[in-house]
Amino acid sequence: MKITIEAPMNGDEEEIIIRCHNLSPEILQLISKLKPQDLLIAYINNEVHRVRPSDICYIETVDNKTFLYSKTEVYESKLKLYELEELLLNDDFLRVSKSSIINLNMLKSFSPTISGRLEAVLTNGERVIISRQYVGTLKTRIGV
Repeated sequence: MKITIEAPMNGDEEEIIIRCHNLSPEILQLISKLKPQDLLIAYINNEVHRVRPSDICYIETVDNKTFLYSKTEVYESKLKLYELEELLLNDDFLRVSKSSIINLNMLKSFSPTISGRLEAVLTNGERVIISRQYVGTLKTRIGV
């Protein structure tokens, strides 16, 4: 891989050009790191918080409420799980069940459980079950 850095001409806008044969998971990860992160709006009680997606370990829906879990806080979101999934589509997030999305950067380890599912351990110590339906996608995204 060749990396070239050039100074723009006076008055030109700065830009990043990526030339690749295919959009591999590594290149998609690089792109997500380069683009500015949009902050998510979340709530703790009646307080409004702006949360960086990179601070979220996982997202879960319980009893029709959506929660964002960071290393230290649990936020509630007014958005549905599928809406958050669309917002975080190009980031390092992956849907792992009907009710959960994990941040792949917060994935510490995973191991098989009964019936073909996986149990993921995140950096905050939480354990999340990965449904059989999503196991293949997870392995592809992390390169296993």
